[in-house]
Amino acid sequence: MVKTDALNNILVRLQASSTAFEACAVVSEDGLMIASLLPPGIEEGQVAGLSAGMMMMGIKTAGELKKGNLKQLFVKGDYGYVLISQAGPHAVLLAICRENAKLGLVFLSLSKAGEEIKSLLA
Repeated sequence: MVKTDALNNILVRLQASSTAFEACAVVSEDGLMIASLLPPGIEEGQVAGLSAGMMMMGIKTAGELKKGNLKQLFVKGDYGYVLISQAGPHAVLLAICRENAKLGLVFLSLSKAGEEIKSLLA
């Protein structure tokens, strides 16, 4: 329970760091939701499964194309971004951002939060 509270605190700080963030979550590598700040109407199980699946495909793609270890996935849609990054060996950090997001600041905030999550889950 203490780790869950600490993870939720990291997510709250991440989301508060910029108005660019609409939602964020920590997902296990096998597609289970660990902690989340998702808006109503977004199904946690579906988000968790999609995030883990995308990360696995990204890892395989980076490996097959000889690009080293996957650090981050970036999806740009008409209405914003979905960013997924490693948060330790068994978890990923998901962020949903608005279309006007300042991506440099978003990436910096994600990196910092990812390191905190990695340390906590180690």
